[in-house]
Amino acid sequence: MARMRSTSQAVSISVASTITGVEVHTLRYWEKEFDPFLNPERTRGGQRRYRPEDIQTVFAIKQLLRDEMFSIAGARKHLERTQRRAA
Repeated sequence: MARMRSTSQAVSISVASTITGVEVHTLRYWEKEFDPFLNPERTRGGQRRYRPEDIQTVFAIKQLLRDEMFSIAGARKHLERTQRRAA
C-alpha cells in the first residue's frame, strides 16, 4: 500500500483505488456524482491527484453507499448536512 508522508502529498487515481479498495471507474463516477465533495486536484496534463482529504471523502462515501446502504442522492444529502454542521 502506498504511504502518504505529508498532508500536501497527493496520489494518482490508481494508488487511491488501492488505498480505498474502490475501483478506478467507480472513483471517476463518484467524482461526478459527489461534486463538490470529491474534487481531486488535476495536473497540467489533466491527471487526477487525490489528496489525503480526498481519500477520507472516498472512505466516507464508500461507507455510506456500501455499508449503510444509502442511495447516491441520500449519501449526497447526508454529506451536505454534515458539511453544514461543520461550517
